[in-house]
This record gives sequence, C-alpha cells and structure tokens, in this order.
Amino acid sequence: MKNITEQLILSLAPNSAAAANGRKISQSGGFIKRARSEDGTFFIGECKGSGQKPYITSADYIDEEHPVFRCSCPSRQFPCKHSLALMYEMMSDKEFAVCEIPEDIIAKRAKLAAKASKADGDVAEENPEQAEKKKAAAKKTTSSAKKKKLKKQLEGLELCEKAVKELISAGLGTMGGASLSQYQELSKQFGDYYLIGIQRLFNRLIIEITEYQTDNLEVHYDNAIDTLENLNSLIKKSRKYITEKIANDDPAADDTALYEELGGNWKLTELESIGKCVKNARMVQLAFWVILDDARKEYIETGAWIELNSGMIYLTKNFRPLKSLKHIKADDTVFGAVKIPSMAVYPGEGNVRVRWDSAEFDELTDDDFKKLRSLSSNSVKAEIKAVKNFLQNAMSSPIIYKLISFAEIDKIGDKIVLKSKDGDTVELKDFGDADKMTDRLQMLPYQKLLENGVMLCGFHYNNAENRICAQPMCIIPDSENAVVRLLY
Repeated sequence: MKNITEQLILSLAPNSAAAANGRKISQSGGFIKRARSEDGTFFIGECKGSGQKPYITSADYIDEEHPVFRCSCPSRQFPCKHSLALMYEMMSDKEFAVCEIPEDIIAKRAKLAAKASKADGDVAEENPEQAEKKKAAAKKTTSSAKKKKLKKQLEGLELCEKAVKELISAGLGTMGGASLSQYQELSKQFGDYYLIGIQRLFNRLIIEITEYQTDNLEVHYDNAIDTLENLNSLIKKSRKYITEKIANDDPAADDTALYEELGGNWKLTELESIGKCVKNARMVQLAFWVILDDARKEYIETGAWIELNSGMIYLTKNFRPLKSLKHIKADDTVFGAVKIPSMAVYPGEGNVRVRWDSAEFDELTDDDFKKLRSLSSNSVKAEIKAVKNFLQNAMSSPIIYKLISFAEIDKIGDKIVLKSKDGDTVELKDFGDADKMTDRLQMLPYQKLLENGVMLCGFHYNNAENRICAQPMCIIPDSENAVVRLLY
C-alpha cells in the first residue's frame, strides 16, 4: 500500500471542507468496493452517493509525483471528496482486492505518453540552426517589450511623484471629499503603468485617510504618514533602478525585491537560474495565518517555516484575489516536516518568501525537535539590535520573525514580558490588527509551557510605546516534543 499521510491528503485537497467530507465518507463506511492493481499504481473504489448508483472514483499513480484522480460524481472540485475519501481508505490500510487496470485507464496513459513523446520528438527533429534563430528572435522581441515597459514605468513614477509632492505640500487633510475620488482614479492608472507596488501603497494611503475621516483615530493618520514615506522611498529607488537598467541595456529580471514591486512575476525556473534556490531542504511550519488585504483586494495566506539545515526562517505566501477565490486553491496549516528536493527563494531581506513544486511529508522526529531548540537565540538584546537595523529600511517588512529561547514568560504590571536565558527581556505585544495572541498565552492549559522553552517571535516597532516589541506566535516546550501554536 502507498505511504499516504493525512498531511498529504490535506495538501491535495481543494479546501479543508472537502478533506473533512472525504474523511467522513471513509469513516462512515461509504465504500462498497475497493481494488488496486498488482503493481500498486492504480486504485479504484465504489462509493455510495446521493443517487441510486454508486460513484466510481480512482487514483492513478503511474506518475508518482503527479497522481491523476477521476470520479463519476458531478462535483467541480478537484480532487473531489470521493477521491479524497479513497485516499483516506488507503491511509487506513483497509483491504483492497487485486484487479486488472481498466482498458480506458491504459488508453489514457498511452495517450499521455504519446503526447509527451511527440513533444520531445518535435524538439529533437527541429533543425538546430532554425531553433537557434527562433530562440534569438524570441529573445529580441521579449527584450524590446521589456524596455518599452521600463520606459512606461518611468512615466508613471513621474505622475506618482507629482501627486506625492502635492500631498506633502498641502497636507494629508486635503485628501478628502471630491479630491479623494480623483486619487482613487489616479491609483487605477498606476496599474496601466505596471507600477503594482506603487498602486498597492497608494490604495493603502487612500484606505487609511478614508478611515481617519470616519472615526478620527490618530492611528490611521500615523499609518497614512508611514505609507506616504514608504511610497516616497519606493519612487526614488524604483526610478534609480529603472534608469540604470535602461542605461545598461539590461531589461532582464535580477536579484532584487524591486522586480516584484514593479509588477514582475518570478517563475521558479528564473529564480533557480540566478542561484536563488535551496536543495534538499527540510522545513517545519511554525505558524500559519490569513489576512484580508484591502489595498490588494485579496486574501493572503502566510506560513512561517524554519529550514532545519540552515536555521533560516522563511515565509510561504498564497495570494487569493477576491474576484477569483473559487479558482485558487486555499493553503492550510501543515504539521510535521516537509522534505523538498529544490526550493526557490525570492530576492529580499529578512524572512524572504519561498516556493516549491514538489515535496514529501514526514513525521517530526526527536532529532528535529533537538535541532529546532538548538537553532534558537539566547540573547534578546542581540536580536533587538539586529531588528532595529532591519526595520529602519522603509521598504522592509514591518515585522521579522525569530526563534528565541526563554527562561520564563511573566506578567510585570499590565505588561507580558519574555525573559531570555541571559536575563534580558522584551515586551510581548500584538502587532497591528493581528489576532490577540498575547491573550492566548494566558489561556494555555499548562503553566510549564511558559517556562524554559523556545518561542517564535515577530519583532516589530510599536509606535505608541516607542520601542521594539515581540508578537508571540508559537511555543516549543523543553518538556515535550510539540509545537504549540497560538494562531492556527
């Protein structure tokens, strides 16, 4: 029987509800028949459905890394709950009769193999000289389009800089009433100039000013000022970056976070080609959360991971625009370890984003937990010093995640503080509009979890208190092998 884990099923499911329904079908004895091929590459089952006839669902593992699921049910989800239920049957080591692979499956396999073979043959049969000419022509066309885009972006930056100077001169208070609709229209234009990062910040500025006019809370005005500073910084850096690329006749993507801010979309192959990848990574997810970004008009699902070989903390991000939610599969919490043959790393500083095509799920071992604890820092003071330097960059993330060993977590007055093993302390405080995880610290079932452990902290600058604080994310206790998450 194949090595099927619940985490693997969850990773393939279109959403958590489909996985839960699949589990329910399996546990309630929904399958009338189960069978598998002798070579273990094909599984099939008859599952009771809402109609008189059972649904026929199958899983074809001829390509181990890309299994094909088929089902006779009318569901538009892929894989459907019946396919997921079949995987739960496999995971539970239920008895499968041995069967022959159906003729239609053999025909479909042959068709796919022929298609792949034809594609390879076309490449092989092409005249090398013609292939080189085609490649050169395509490269020239792409280069010309990229140069045209860069010049268009410079025009948009001029337009944005003019608007920012007017706002700084007149004051943010003038950004209201009739003028607000003009700024909203201006923000739409930045999309036409391929200035995605500029457009996002401009939208955030509009949102903060609109909320300030509604409730008069100073926090919105302060956020608007910060956003305006970031916008001004991004304009200057983007102009310098684009001007240099045009002057050097170098429109290709390169190792800088500005590429994405200016509307670029990285392919995994492109990142690997410039050396931005990690081979044979072993990743453990320490936290997972979902936010609705009004400025981007999309949900952002974020996972915080640690790579056990290097100790680096990375982020995965899944962007789901509101207008196409049903077409983009949701991410979910991942438990256990993930073994990744090749992981692409995005340019940037701090907890940079990573992506991968294929991975294998594994159970966390005693050695994994020992490694996790060994990768934590014993000095809050040293980490805060490094964080200050990072947060001074206007374009950097406003929060950076680090693993910290602590002696205890205690309450001093009305503040909750983490005391590191070297005696230094940092106040634990929630970041922005994030879930109130400091409250959850006081709801933990065991007091021992607040003594002699390791915590994933999100270090950030708190404007109200004029100091660096830390958002608690999860605890790895010394007393047991567990990751106690305060969020998802």
